[in-house]
Amino acid sequence: MEYVWDEAKNEDNIGKHGVSFTEAARAFDDAQAISIPDEKHSQYEPRWWLMGKVNGRVITVRYTCPKEDTIRIFGAGHWRKGTKTYEKLNT
Repeated sequence: MEYVWDEAKNEDNIGKHGVSFTEAARAFDDAQAISIPDEKHSQYEPRWWLMGKVNGRVITVRYTCPKEDTIRIFGAGHWRKGTKTYEKLNT
């Protein structure tokens, strides 16, 4: 799998949420990760939310798959709602 992102967006995300997209990509390695469609923001392309643990903390990742075997990350953070969803669906 290839992970891609806009580097300016990555820097912005680090400043706003303290999570790099390199770190966010590791959430996809969590065997218990949960991916759900982001129907609210999928008017132009299918978008998804992924909640996965990295270093013992849940990261919520916003992403899309522009082509097979490629994930484009465009947002990530440690958000309570993502943590609650992860914990609820993994009990």
